[in-house]
Amino acid sequence: MASAEGGDKYRSFLHGEGEKNTVWRHGAPPNYDLVNKLFEDERTKEWAEGSVEERVQRLLKTWEMELVHKEVRGMGGYNAFLATTLPPEHRIYDPDAETVESATATFLTAFPRGFAIEVLDVYSGPPNPRIAFKFRHWGHMEGPFKGHPPHGRRVEFFGVCVFHVDEDTKVEKAEFFYERGNFLASFLSAPPAAAASASGCPVMRGD
Repeated sequence: MASAEGGDKYRSFLHGEGEKNTVWRHGAPPNYDLVNKLFEDERTKEWAEGSVEERVQRLLKTWEMELVHKEVRGMGGYNAFLATTLPPEHRIYDPDAETVESATATFLTAFPRGFAIEVLDVYSGPPNPRIAFKFRHWGHMEGPFKGHPPHGRRVEFFGVCVFHVDEDTKVEKAEFFYERGNFLASFLSAPPAAAASASGCPVMRGD
């Protein structure tokens, strides 16, 4: 498992000379040791290095890292993907009342080992300008969430993503499609195993 100091084998644009001028939201590159361990222990696919699936998985993990941790391209962290039309009084989590920093802290508290993600299948890979794939996203609620105690169970869901990329395979637009279900409601009690895959994502919204 790679450490933050030695680089990250699952993500690009995290370390090295090319990142010397990067503005990190929290002052330094993130350390992915814990979520990498969760990923390696519980992934259902292990793709060969250099395969289409491994390249798309790296692209996905890199995009998510930049979304949350870099001050680039106007990315806004988790809240941009948690927009809701529910009245405020019915929101378990209210993205309108959260900053990028408080949103990150909230979900890292609920998922102290992180929220892992893997690519399950690639339908259209590079060099296509639209990269389409199926993914799995999961974590264990081992910390409190907005006053709700942890239940320790794994929460996961499955979805499809389409990345619109430029000639350098940099993501310009991301579209996520999944059964939103009631992911946030799963913080209130342990989710039934059969319902876990129908959960919505804490960091991505598919509208």
